[in-house]
Amino acid sequence: MQIERELDLQVDNQGDRLDRWLTEQLSDYSRARVQRLIDQGLVLVNGQIVTEKKTKLKIGDRLHLTIPKAVPLELQPEAIALDILYEDDFLLIINKPAGLVVHPAPGHDSGTVVNALLHHCPDLPGIGEVKRPGIVHRLDKNTTGAMVVAKTDLAYQHLQAQIQAKTAQREYIGIVHGAPSQPQGIIDLPIGRNLTDHQKMAVVPQEKGGRQARTTWKILERLSNYTLMHFQLSTGRTHQIRVHSSYLGHPLVGDPIYSSNHSLGVKLHGQALHALELTLTHPVSGELITAIAPPPEEFQKLLTILRQRQ
Repeated sequence: MQIERELDLQVDNQGDRLDRWLTEQLSDYSRARVQRLIDQGLVLVNGQIVTEKKTKLKIGDRLHLTIPKAVPLELQPEAIALDILYEDDFLLIINKPAGLVVHPAPGHDSGTVVNALLHHCPDLPGIGEVKRPGIVHRLDKNTTGAMVVAKTDLAYQHLQAQIQAKTAQREYIGIVHGAPSQPQGIIDLPIGRNLTDHQKMAVVPQEKGGRQARTTWKILERLSNYTLMHFQLSTGRTHQIRVHSSYLGHPLVGDPIYSSNHSLGVKLHGQALHALELTLTHPVSGELITAIAPPPEEFQKLLTILRQRQ
């Protein structure tokens, strides 16, 4: 194992779960990577290997971490067409189609956005994380719409900071079952792994691993037993809009995980959720850029059918 770095840390504040505390200390590492370090036995607490992520730390505990170098995947460029909304020397914004996974992972080692980007931008390797070069934020496999990619290190750091500081605006439209009683609202509920089914996310208390998640929503159009909604994200948790909508009792149409699939005369690839608009500050010029991604044909067709049924 090649070692990237070793760290010695001491708990000098109120103790917390091991994985949560480490994620707060290691701001340049994701919680998922921190949890992998724990699983791999690379975290020692007071000289003892600890592999339980929920271990409670206390003031005075000493931790030693061994952080291995990331092993690069054999990422191959692939000539996959990209719908490019904006591009210059520093970034590009694409309109991601349904069915396209953003980056390689077990079970999806090719045919991803990253493979397409490597063909389009040969200099992309080395920008950001090794396994997901250039990827600033992601969309679920079957969520369509606007997604920004960095083409330089400077752009990557700047754009990630905008996402984390919530100065980049991400706006979505979605079609949900039923109709909320209020015209608009805010869902501010933590999201984490479902406590009984780890393939799902759920509203989970922070003391049980949930992380802050905030979604602002409003009704755009009532469609009998369905509603066209507008969503704006303040945080970017996995499946955030899908989980929050389901928690409200109005899951997204076509969601294979959080909704019952009813036939509406349109063959959907997944949830009826589309990242319509992305607004950000250009990392070099400081110019405000707004990219609007036209919804896919199946989304438009579903809207047409629901309007005709009223």
